Amino acid sequence: MYLVISVLIFIICVLLILIVLVQNSKGGGLAANFSSSNQIMGVRKTTDFLEKATWILGGAMMFLSVVGSFAIPRSSGVQESSAIEQQIQRAADPSAMPVFPVTPAATQETETTPAQGDSAQ
Repeated sequence: MYLVISVLIFIICVLLILIVLVQNSKGGGLAANFSSSNQIMGVRKTTDFLEKATWILGGAMMFLSVVGSFAIPRSSGVQESSAIEQQIQRAADPSAMPVFPVTPAATQETETTPAQGDSAQ
């Protein structure tokens, strides 16, 4: 359903671009290219048609955009976290105290020192 709505929105966008490019802001428009005075659609009727088509296509695009936002496929059941959420969870807390690695010298100090071993013998 979402794919169909997306394709329709894309087609409407292309049609809107074409209709807006055909319109002439100075009143000539599509009918300015015809030299015959016995045309079926005059300059005014062409302008009305293009304006109505622009409004209709704009409204259809808004409607399909709202419907498309409700038709977005969502995962059901277990929600998967995004890559950004996973990265945030794995990040170190900046306010936490740093943990320094334990060196072999530090472990020897906790055991008996050689001076203590000599005095005991």
